[in-house]
Amino acid sequence: MINSLGLLSTAQFFRSPFYNQRPVEADISLLVIHCISLPEGQYGTEHIKNLFTGCLDCTADPSFVDLQGLEVSAHCVIRRDGSIEQYVPFTKRAWHAGISNFEGVAGCNDYSIGIELEGTDCTAYTELQYQALVDVTLQIQQQYPLITKQRIVGHSDIAPGRKTDPGSKFDWHSFKLSLAL
Repeated sequence: MINSLGLLSTAQFFRSPFYNQRPVEADISLLVIHCISLPEGQYGTEHIKNLFTGCLDCTADPSFVDLQGLEVSAHCVIRRDGSIEQYVPFTKRAWHAGISNFEGVAGCNDYSIGIELEGTDCTAYTELQYQALVDVTLQIQQQYPLITKQRIVGHSDIAPGRKTDPGSKFDWHSFKLSLAL
């Protein structure tokens, strides 16, 4: 269940400083699926939480050098075991999409919800992640009915050439079929 503050009751909440108010005229009408792992391909670390809360030690791994000073967040992260972390209330504008465009409307952060799956572009996601994603998506669609199946996309769809996630291993067909049940 999503409460009046925009928080998911099944998620552990960690407050990110990287969000702001949505534009008044913006209707939440898009769900963007991403993937993340830090370092890439390593799972279960605290690095994602640290990145989204502004506490990442960029000297902890050589691959983090490009993350120095980065201000980024997502509404939720779904870990490999299906557990859910929320960083930004759905009612607020998380900084997940970057330079983006959907159906001719730029600035997808203004009107979208961003969900990160712990993973990589080229690694299969777990059944537990899909189950959690379906559950969260159905709750989001109930709260925000403008998010139809046609308005659930990958980061690669709104930032083509710049982003490739959630990647070729994401099973769009099964995921969207599960939303019809």
